[in-house]
Amino acid sequence: MPHSAIGPIAVHLPERVEDIDQLAAEFPRWDIPTIYAKTGIRARHIAAPDECASDLGVAAAEKLFREHDLDRGSIDFLLFCTQTPDYALPTTACLMQDRLGLPTTVGAIDFNLGCSGFVYGLALADGMIQSRLARRVLLITSETYSKYIDPIDRSLRTIFGDGAAATLVEASEEPSIGAFVLGTDGRGANSLMVIGQGARKPEQALQPTKRKRWPSSLYMDGPELVKFTLEVVPPMVERLLDMSGWTRETLDLYLMHQATSFMLEHIRERMKLAPEKTPEAIEMYGNTVSSTIPILIDDLRAAGRLKPGVKSLLIGFGVGLSWGGCAWTETWPGK
Repeated sequence: MPHSAIGPIAVHLPERVEDIDQLAAEFPRWDIPTIYAKTGIRARHIAAPDECASDLGVAAAEKLFREHDLDRGSIDFLLFCTQTPDYALPTTACLMQDRLGLPTTVGAIDFNLGCSGFVYGLALADGMIQSRLARRVLLITSETYSKYIDPIDRSLRTIFGDGAAATLVEASEEPSIGAFVLGTDGRGANSLMVIGQGARKPEQALQPTKRKRWPSSLYMDGPELVKFTLEVVPPMVERLLDMSGWTRETLDLYLMHQATSFMLEHIRERMKLAPEKTPEAIEMYGNTVSSTIPILIDDLRAAGRLKPGVKSLLIGFGVGLSWGGCAWTETWPGK
């Protein structure tokens, strides 16, 4: 049975950058120092009004093909993770197949998942490769949450950024992507949701967990999400270590969804993890939802901190409510 590995990654961010100095000038009453201390976010990239998740994803994929001299004809499947699709239908991945000039023999699907989406995408790609359905899977994560956020919404505007990552997942003779743990608790679906969209009638729709304070269509119950994360992440980590035959001492890095620095610090405290083992890549990007982990991997590779043999756990958690973890040994030698 073939193994699967994470190959090269390319990241694309919108041209427009919004930083905390701009927010301070626009909203003098906002306590920007306190907001920065809690979020750890200094700047975020924001998609243009006519720029959609597919545009960011296509740009990331083109960058991947160009910088790593990849033959687009070698792609067997396109997986596109987004919660801001171009249309309710057709499937955005089908449009991207055409725009990218991928062969018509590829399979292409969207899957609607957020903060755990990259790990779920790896699980889907790994299954395709191990079942010999594909040898090369193009996993694109792309999000434009800014389109759901009202400009005056202090709670969300300061956190979420737009961006995309294109990741090549391919068959490998060397073990790389290991055990997975996936979970779902739909009872908490209304802790993070978009209100007033979709086919469900308003009188039948989910209601937010608490009174809505801001006019954004996106709603987030931050305290409830912190509670949920602290409940599911520690046992998921222990299960992954047990399934992989690893220990905390032999594990090099915990690569977590970059929600906020506040969230990451709570996880560190609960699990007694050292900061050097839980790196961050959030200050200049914000929370890019499904793209936070591949952006983190890309940054760590560029800094020389991810080299062949490094053992990591990839950990996603959030909207759904959902969570996903993966044991991963770096095998990509770099450019």
